[in-house]
Amino acid sequence: RWLFNQAVCTLYAFCGVLFGLCSLGSLTVLSTVCCLKVCYPAYGRYGIHAATLLLGVWAYALAFATAPLAQWGSYGPEPYGTACCIAWEASSREATLYILALFIFCYLLPCLLILVSYALILWTVWVSRRAVRQH
Repeated sequence: RWLFNQAVCTLYAFCGVLFGLCSLGSLTVLSTVCCLKVCYPAYGRYGIHAATLLLGVWAYALAFATAPLAQWGSYGPEPYGTACCIAWEASSREATLYILALFIFCYLLPCLLILVSYALILWTVWVSRRAVRQH
């Protein structure tokens, strides 16, 4: 069972969501930048983009992680009661919308961007290899 009070449970869940979203967001940005550098080599000649993208990832993750603190969704014990996370069993329409938004904007969209980025990289490499072989 969870050994601490609700405040510690909320903090634990908040940190888990925040750092998890930052991780997936960072991987998404990394794959997108790699795609742009491979497919469009002239992109990003100036080093300003990295800090901006990193701040964007943290802001995006912070927005979704703080939503349950503002009563859009909620944090609570996991089903086994040993840790805390998002309360996946929605108790209201707002909680259901939060879970749906989290799934679409923090899981589905990043995963699709990663897949498209690496598919474009593979396509560019394949086309380049074909062009080299023909000459």
